[in-house]
Amino acid sequence: MSVDPMTYEAQFFGFTPQTCMFRIYIAFQDYLFEVMQAVEQVILKKMEGIPGCDITPVQIRKCTEKFLCFMKGHFDNLFGKMEQLFLQMILRIPPNILLPEDKCQEMYPYSEEEFQLLQKEIKELQEKCKVEMYTKQALLAELEEQKIVEDKLKQTLTLFDELENVGRDHGTSDFRESLVSVVQNSRKLQDIRDNVEKESKRLKIS
Repeated sequence: MSVDPMTYEAQFFGFTPQTCMFRIYIAFQDYLFEVMQAVEQVILKKMEGIPGCDITPVQIRKCTEKFLCFMKGHFDNLFGKMEQLFLQMILRIPPNILLPEDKCQEMYPYSEEEFQLLQKEIKELQEKCKVEMYTKQALLAELEEQKIVEDKLKQTLTLFDELENVGRDHGTSDFRESLVSVVQNSRKLQDIRDNVEKESKRLKIS
């Protein structure tokens, strides 16, 4: 059998030419064995009809096996020549022929170095796409957070509007001024509390 992988032919046929020839060889060999078995059975029946025949079935088996080896040797020799002819003349794609899916290589030829550069560029573009995708996800997450903050701000403004309406209902003209006053008074109370705590601590120490 040929050791040439014939990968281009395998791309076209869907199987290697060597595999095809091997299957043909096995089929011929099986057929030869079947023929020898049939011939042996015919000889045995003929011998049964001959009176006083001294030839035994064992002798017939040895003769058919010997003839089978003879036939197999000649078959292997002929098949080797047939295989060489098939692999060189029939199942081989000429070197000047391109398959339809490889026509683009004829139109746009490139060297191994150019192929490596192209692979590198593709890899860089893939990395950039990943970065862009992660950036987009981060921006979408930030936008979602901004929507949440905006909703909370709207709720706060609504609360202030409601408080201002309540203040007006109870005679307060400006809610913002009232809120500033509350904050100032709260800070004064906090200062008084801090002073009381400091004085309490001082008295305990003394």
